[in-house]
Amino acid sequence: MKGRNFLLIAAVLVITLASLVFAPAVEIGADGEKAEAFAGADGKAQEAIGTLAPDYVPWFAPLLAPAGGEVESLLFALQAALGAGVIGYWLGAAVTRERYRSGEKTVPENPAQQATRPPSQRSAHVD
Repeated sequence: MKGRNFLLIAAVLVITLASLVFAPAVEIGADGEKAEAFAGADGKAQEAIGTLAPDYVPWFAPLLAPAGGEVESLLFALQAALGAGVIGYWLGAAVTRERYRSGEKTVPENPAQQATRPPSQRSAHVD
């Protein structure tokens, strides 16, 4: 057992060191500054529009511009979490609605609670 744990720790260390050794170096952008690693498509689209149509004027301006990249990332993460919550709620409601429509009104019992009962009282569903 000790040898197995040692092998696991060694494998984690090797993978960590390999990722550090083979990680890409810091890229320098066209302006001589450090390039953003996760630059979105918005900046690239603005550059392309500026190249293709230099006299283009945007139709709208943002109502509220985030203070920085961290705030923008936070708002994006909150939007993703809210969307995941809405989708999860919808899926749960749809499954429950389908169970009630099909007549299956019983809820499966928790396996941990079922294991503590004597075998004669164990059942697949709670009545």
